[in-house]
Amino acid sequence: MDPRGSNSSMLHCKTWQYTRVWIPDPDEVWRSAELTKDYKDGDESLQLRLEDDTILDYPIDVQNNQVPFLRNPDILVGENDLTALSHLHEPAVLHNLKVRFLESNHIYTYCGIVLVAINPYEQLPIYGQDVIYAYSGQNMGDMDPHIFAVAEEAYKQMARDEKNQSIIVSGESGAGKTVSAKYAMRYFATVGGSASDTNIEEKVLASSPIMEAIGNAKTTRNDNSSRFGKYIEIGFDKKYHIIGANMRTYLLEKSRVVFQADDERNYHIFYQLCAAASLPEFKELALTCAEDFFYTAHGGNTTIEGVDDAEDFEKTRQALTLLGVRESHQISIFKIIASILHLGSVEIQAERDGDSCSISPQDEHLSNFCRLLGIEHSQMEHWLCHRKLVTTSETYVKTMSLQQVVNARNALAKHIYAQLFSWIVEHINKALQTSLKQHSFIGVLDIYGFETFEINSFEQFCINYANEKLQQQFNSHVFKLEQEEYMKEQIPWTLIDFYDNQPCIDLIEAKLGILDLLDEECKVPKGTDQNWAQKLYERHSNSQHFQKPRMSNTAFIVIHFADKVEYLSDGFLEKNRDTVYEEQINILKASKFPLVADLFRDDKDSVPATNTAKSRSSSKINVRSSRPLMKAPNKEHKKSVGYQFRTSLNLLMETLNATTPHYVRCIKPNDEKLPFHFDPKRAVQQLRACGVLETIRISAAGYPSRWTYHDFFNRYRVLMKKRELANTTDKKNICKSVLESLIKDPDKFQFGRTKIFFRAGQVAYLEKLRADKFREATIMIQKTVRGWLQRVKYRRLRAATLTLQRFCRGYLARRLTEHLRRTRAAIVFQKQYRMLKARRAYCRVRRAAVIIQSYTRAMCVRRSYRQVLTEHKATIIQKYARGWMARRHFQRQRDAAIVIQCAFRRLKARQALKALKIEARSAEHLKRLNVGMENKVVQLQRKIDDQNKEFKTLSEQLSAVTSTHAMEVEKLKKELARYQQNQEADPSLQLQEEVQSLRTELQKAHSERRVLEDTHNRENGELRKRVADLEHENALLKDEKEHLNNQILRQSKAESSQSSVEENLLIKKELEEERSRYQNLVKEYSQLEQRYENLRDEQTPGHRKNPSNQSSLESDSNYPSISTSEIGDTEDALQQVELQKRVRELEQERKKLQVQLEKEQQDSKKVQVEQQNNGLDVDQDADIAYNSLKRQELESENKKLKNDLNELRKAVADQAMQDNSTHSSPDSYSLLLNQLKLANEELEVRKEEVLILRTQIMNADQRRLSGKNMEPNINARTSWPNSEKHVDQEDAIEAYHGVCQTNSQTEDWGYLNEDGELGLAYQGLKQVARLLEAQLQAQNLKHEEEVEHLKAQVEAMKEEMDKQQQTFCQTLLLSPEAQVEFGVQQEISRLTNENLDFKELVEKLEKNEKKLKKQLKIYMKKVQDLEAAQALAQSDRRHHELTRQVTVQRKEKDFQGMLEYHKEDEALLIRNLVTDLKPQMLSGTVPCLPAYILYMCIRHADYTNDDLKVHSLLSSTINGIKKVLKKHNEDFEMTSFWLSNTCRLLHCLKQYSGDEGFMTQNTAKQNEHCLKNFDLTEYRQVLSDLSIQIYQQLIKIAEGLLQPMIVSAMLENESIQGLSGVRPTGYRKRSSSMVDGENSYCLEAIIRQMNFFHTVLCDQGLDPEIILQVFKQLFYMINAVTLNNLLLRKDACSWSTGMQLRYNISQLEEWLRGKNLQQSGAVQTMEPLIQAAQLLQLKKKTQEDAEAICSLCTSLSTQQIVKILNLYTPLNEFEERVTVSFIRTIQAQLQERSDPQQLLLDSKHMFPVLFPFNPSALTMDSIHIPACLNLEFLNEV
Repeated sequence: MDPRGSNSSMLHCKTWQYTRVWIPDPDEVWRSAELTKDYKDGDESLQLRLEDDTILDYPIDVQNNQVPFLRNPDILVGENDLTALSHLHEPAVLHNLKVRFLESNHIYTYCGIVLVAINPYEQLPIYGQDVIYAYSGQNMGDMDPHIFAVAEEAYKQMARDEKNQSIIVSGESGAGKTVSAKYAMRYFATVGGSASDTNIEEKVLASSPIMEAIGNAKTTRNDNSSRFGKYIEIGFDKKYHIIGANMRTYLLEKSRVVFQADDERNYHIFYQLCAAASLPEFKELALTCAEDFFYTAHGGNTTIEGVDDAEDFEKTRQALTLLGVRESHQISIFKIIASILHLGSVEIQAERDGDSCSISPQDEHLSNFCRLLGIEHSQMEHWLCHRKLVTTSETYVKTMSLQQVVNARNALAKHIYAQLFSWIVEHINKALQTSLKQHSFIGVLDIYGFETFEINSFEQFCINYANEKLQQQFNSHVFKLEQEEYMKEQIPWTLIDFYDNQPCIDLIEAKLGILDLLDEECKVPKGTDQNWAQKLYERHSNSQHFQKPRMSNTAFIVIHFADKVEYLSDGFLEKNRDTVYEEQINILKASKFPLVADLFRDDKDSVPATNTAKSRSSSKINVRSSRPLMKAPNKEHKKSVGYQFRTSLNLLMETLNATTPHYVRCIKPNDEKLPFHFDPKRAVQQLRACGVLETIRISAAGYPSRWTYHDFFNRYRVLMKKRELANTTDKKNICKSVLESLIKDPDKFQFGRTKIFFRAGQVAYLEKLRADKFREATIMIQKTVRGWLQRVKYRRLRAATLTLQRFCRGYLARRLTEHLRRTRAAIVFQKQYRMLKARRAYCRVRRAAVIIQSYTRAMCVRRSYRQVLTEHKATIIQKYARGWMARRHFQRQRDAAIVIQCAFRRLKARQALKALKIEARSAEHLKRLNVGMENKVVQLQRKIDDQNKEFKTLSEQLSAVTSTHAMEVEKLKKELARYQQNQEADPSLQLQEEVQSLRTELQKAHSERRVLEDTHNRENGELRKRVADLEHENALLKDEKEHLNNQILRQSKAESSQSSVEENLLIKKELEEERSRYQNLVKEYSQLEQRYENLRDEQTPGHRKNPSNQSSLESDSNYPSISTSEIGDTEDALQQVELQKRVRELEQERKKLQVQLEKEQQDSKKVQVEQQNNGLDVDQDADIAYNSLKRQELESENKKLKNDLNELRKAVADQAMQDNSTHSSPDSYSLLLNQLKLANEELEVRKEEVLILRTQIMNADQRRLSGKNMEPNINARTSWPNSEKHVDQEDAIEAYHGVCQTNSQTEDWGYLNEDGELGLAYQGLKQVARLLEAQLQAQNLKHEEEVEHLKAQVEAMKEEMDKQQQTFCQTLLLSPEAQVEFGVQQEISRLTNENLDFKELVEKLEKNEKKLKKQLKIYMKKVQDLEAAQALAQSDRRHHELTRQVTVQRKEKDFQGMLEYHKEDEALLIRNLVTDLKPQMLSGTVPCLPAYILYMCIRHADYTNDDLKVHSLLSSTINGIKKVLKKHNEDFEMTSFWLSNTCRLLHCLKQYSGDEGFMTQNTAKQNEHCLKNFDLTEYRQVLSDLSIQIYQQLIKIAEGLLQPMIVSAMLENESIQGLSGVRPTGYRKRSSSMVDGENSYCLEAIIRQMNFFHTVLCDQGLDPEIILQVFKQLFYMINAVTLNNLLLRKDACSWSTGMQLRYNISQLEEWLRGKNLQQSGAVQTMEPLIQAAQLLQLKKKTQEDAEAICSLCTSLSTQQIVKILNLYTPLNEFEERVTVSFIRTIQAQLQERSDPQQLLLDSKHMFPVLFPFNPSALTMDSIHIPACLNLEFLNEV
């Protein structure tokens, strides 16, 4: 069926003027014209006006269908799908492609099931990862045409239908086939990914540079033309991940190896290898530049503009390495390629007879060829010039002519390259193979398109033969789809006549066809191309697809589906035979290189360029036929190139028929490779050849336009009458009735089950009726509006006239009134002026007289005043002079007396000082100091005697006990002797060794201490020096800083505010970037950790190890400990941990010393300032004396402790030997240890007291010495520690000097009492004094409490007395009856209060009684437990009892906000509180309750100083949270629950860390709950990283829930009903990827989902700042997804879509304001979408409009603005398209912008999250643990 028939009928119907048509044109193929007058039946021509206003009389012939094609309405121009055009014909297709390509720069267009891709000859930013993610998961008709849409359609159908798919990419050389196939594979690699760590998708992509290097070359049409066909099968598993691939190649152009046309090149690999010849590893190849070799210099130019061969060669090597080709094999491959170049440059010399040739033995290229291939030079030299003839009886060696030798050499070069090509393909397939089971595959076929040249040979014949087969498959598939669509919609099916090219295929491949005759001629011994051509003429002269040229006897013509092609038969036989001499092959088989020998050793019958059955059998990714199409009749058929190509092509067709095909037709827009230049002639030629027009013809023959009832109703509702709409609500019936009334011919449309089908042109007719309807309505509206405007204008003029008259009359009346008023006012003014003038004259005369009188009187008074003043001053001067003289005389006499007194007093003071010094050195002074000590010593001696007596009685009892056990000991001695023989040493010896080891340790400790003291002193000195230098440097820097600050302030006062703001923004931006990078690292770390766990689970499914982060947590802790994961560690690791701990302690000590040093320096500076003020010279030896005293004291104490320790150990050892079997020795030993501990504590206290005392004495001495020039009356009182005794300061100084003398004589005071009695007495005295002091302090405290209590009672009595006095005064004012009544009421209230007090007291007593009963029960239970545990050690039992009793008492008394648990209950705690916890269980409780409970457990571990417990609890908690999140990785509620709890735990660790920066908002009670022992800073960092991971998972879950709704709700759903129109849609809207009943969402669905998110986050107590960040991220995702879809959908870029977007965005903003989230910055993230919506609604015509767009769209990039303008599509005829000139204006104004090159927004981008510190107002003791948590094993402390 010819579409011109329908066009003719439409022409008969549409006989109006201004109809636009297409007419043929020799230059532009088709040209647009317009009818200047109506067409009438019988007219033989049409009056047309061309676009250049030329009038043309165009003849027509209606009977022969010679009429012009009708043009589509402008609204349909630029459609995504050509089948959506109302008029389907060649000019409409060509015009639509041209408009999309040139005006909108769209290179992809749908044509039914075909994707038409036009090569732009320019790199476009439409293939990035963001575009892949945008097309992933989308239906094919929803987005703009793209190669990714076809790939997604194939991937989706494979997953849904579980059927293999194929993508067939075809086109001319240079049309972009290879690039399209490469992008399709990249899409599969990105979306499918890899099922394991083999990275098979990278290997699939890596095969492309290798195949391009060895199979692509530069031609006149394309710089990177594929000279072979390939079919790549990408295999997928059941989860549709890539698991492997397989490649099949077809018909490599071997002739290019030895010959290239002008301006063409050989295969890229030759030039790449020559470019890299200078590398050291390639020196042995003996290569130079490409111009020096015969095989690479044929074409002339050896370079390609913009291509670096050396860089491409490096990429090829990297790809080979990635595919597993060893380095040795790579070198061998490059040797073979280099040898081919050397072989082509071998010089062959012809002999004189002309029948023989020779090669020089010194030929350098032949030597290199033989050396690189490892073959014998002499044999190859001989057999290149000779050939062997084998007959039945003999074998001959024959020479060859020059031409024969050259042909043989070229055939050998081609054969070597073809074998190498096959070997590389085979190894690529091995690298892409997998051991996993393949579930399905997607094949990508990149094959040559239809070719026709001036001279067409065997290669073009095979290529066109393959295209005939593919076209037949394409036609049948299109026809099948059309039939399925009609049957699905239940449309009456009429057989459509379409072109069937089976006769042409039979001509080529049938029996005795062209290929058959060619193979037969090849078998003839002396067959020639001319004989074969004659056989073709004789056999096929009657065929309709075969013709003989008139002027040639060696050529033949085949009429293909695309065009007639004339083939020249010369060379057909040679290329079909592909003859290589056996002798040369045998030489190559004998190569010493394994790779070269392997290439030729096996008998490979397949075509070298074709990877046939052997490679297919080795791959698991194949589709085989159950039976072969044809069998080879003999061995010769297998060796024929034509036969092998036919066999492989049949296998390919079988594979394609077993899959669902998808078609990509690549179009070459021009032959000059100019970017975005469209040649209509070349385009039409290719459209005819690739089958696009055939698809159009089949569609046009049926019902090409299809509308759903809903879309038709919405679009053409304006054509329906009101009564038709009111009669029925069924849209289907309404559409039927309307169509029957509008289109009278019932054959022009059909009603399907879900769609309406229209013939070609009917939609244009309906659009015309709709436009007319709108035009009539517009005229009516304009008429009405214009009349209304005129009436309004008349009324306005009439009202204005009346107003003017009223105002004029009023003005005249007011002017008359003003004149009368002015006349009366003039008279009044004259009267008043005259009166004023007379009064001013009188006042002037009077004022002059008064002034004269005042000046005269003032002069007299001043004269008298001056005289009195002079006399008074003289008297004062006399008085002061006489007083000064008297005072001077008195001062002279007083100064003389003072000098005499000072001299006398100084003499007396020196005498008194000398006497005091003598007295201080005497013994009498010491006796006075020790008055009273003798009595105390006597008392202590008596007490010691009593203790000795008691000790004697105890020793006697002990001896009696030991005697009773002596007998038993004697009995056991014999048994013990046997065991003692086996022992290596006696216990006493062991104890002695232990004592000795303790001594050595003590000595070692002393030595370490001395070393530390030395290092401390040295560091102290260095620090002082360093501090002094730093202070000096700091002072200089401060001066310089002040100078610079002043200078900067003077220079930049005006710019300070702006620069500070910019710096703050820059710093904030850098901080955000740094935070983003850090959180991305955290995210990557979590992904790697998750991947590691998954791999470990796969490897060991039955064995679970500890999480990998446990060890990291342990290493991050400040307190190294041994957990369950560290049991198997070595001792070196433990020592390393201890050394790290020691280093940290030393670092802390150094910091403390540095701080102490700074404080001392500050104190010394203060003292120096005071000394300078007082003018005194103070001695600075106080610190030195104090340190020396402390050192002496410590040394003496150390010696004493060593002696006591030795004596104690000896006594213990002796008693252990005596009483081995008794139970009293452990008790006595523990008692002695307790006494030793108490003695040590007492000793430390007394040492500090002695040091403080000596320091005070020394300070007093210094003050006394510094006061030489002052009066020696020291009356200050010194407060001694722990006593109230007052001591004279001079006596203390004398005592200090005595002690210093004693220390200088001996090292300690042991010489005073050799027997130690005085020391013991002194210690006892100290204990008694301390006891008395403690009792006195307790009594003082008790007395103070009693006094305060009495004071409180007195105050209460006073208040009560005041109240009674007030009431008494009030009662006096009342009547006697009222007084009695008031008194009774007062008594009743008093009794009531007392009763209430008694009740409270009774309740307290009852509570106390219950408490005591409970404690009694506990004690009884403990007693029973103790009796049952008598076998345990008594010390451990006592310790356990004490701990438990204290715990119980504290629990009953007061809850301190700590929870205690046993170590074995930790797993149960984590299970109940983390892993098994459901958020619903804690509804109605305190938010973040698990975090508070965990912190209280941590606080108790800190309270008990148990670092192992803290470390284990935190590690288990973090691992438990990760386990829960991994299990519920799609549960938003669970993820938000643990995000809030993790953040709260982090805040608690900060709030109660003890850091002042986090404690500013704490209460006093909260400060009591701070951690005391541990610094958990590193754990805070771990929790912060965990919070980031949870936040990212939360965002991922939320985005997964929101993303399916966004496009439907924001772009597709009609938020404003009736606003959006529906445009005609094409085939792609009925894509097989669209499932019936697919869900559509509205904006309310997004808002409901947002409400759910907000409710969950708020209910679970997440910080408000984090909630703001969550919704900012979600709104960014909404913005990115919506804008990306807008940029990729032409149907969405319209004015109505902009209005819908504005409305939807305003609803989202309203929701933000309603939830108080406007401060989150979410609206700012929506700014690009807001500006895009405004851009769709703005006017787009003038220069002012362009400036407005540029100033408004600041958040959109230049590419995005231009893209939206290009995509803008009017929905009605009244809207206009954006002109190309306007877009160019926009681009010119925006060219100064430095926008990123990325077109789409990154929808995966995630803002860096910030967790601000948010302290809690709750205290730990106020938290209640619900019973539903099953945490009864936790004890409140």
